[in-house]
Amino acid sequence: MGYQTIAAPATASFVEKKSEFIAYLSPVQTQDEAVSFIEQIRRQHRRARHNVYAYILREGNASRYSDDGEPQGTAGVLVLDVLQKRNLTDICCVVTRYFGGVLLGANGLVRAYSHSTALAVEQAQIKRMMLCYPVTIHADYTLYGKIAYHLPQEDLLQVQTEFEDQVILHLLVKDTLWESLQHDLIDLTNGNIGIETGDLQYADFSACQAKKLP
Repeated sequence: MGYQTIAAPATASFVEKKSEFIAYLSPVQTQDEAVSFIEQIRRQHRRARHNVYAYILREGNASRYSDDGEPQGTAGVLVLDVLQKRNLTDICCVVTRYFGGVLLGANGLVRAYSHSTALAVEQAQIKRMMLCYPVTIHADYTLYGKIAYHLPQEDLLQVQTEFEDQVILHLLVKDTLWESLQHDLIDLTNGNIGIETGDLQYADFSACQAKKLP
């Protein structure tokens, strides 16, 4: 089972009827990290009328939002909705609003908070995190060609290749793929390879997804 988050903070802004909306995204893993990020943006924009926020965490399957003084249902829940629809987690978004003197109305606020959040998400680098095994393969040089030809056909990450007395390949292989790939490699090399497998971990497989795009 995988999840999606962002690789690094991102921001975007736009102006609607003289009100400026600035959306800030940050990867977070705990509620303390989310609260710390929210307070950081609040300190940065002490003079702003509103600092609306929402966050989603894998930890405790938690999600929270705040309208921060905006009419109920016109701000924080819209920020949260955008994050949920983009299937993002371990993420916090704060949207700062500098009031420009013109009332936007409920519908205008809904559009503005949704749009600013979506703009920030578009600026972010999305990470597609999947459960995988770190795998190390040791093989003679005579087998390297066969292995190197086969691996790109699989949905895995080739981390590093070392050329020493033998060829040593370091891979990250999805947990759902590893058993069948292991059998394929053993058949391909008639069992003449060494295989070491580490503990399950999460890794970013967005590069694999990108390879599949036309």
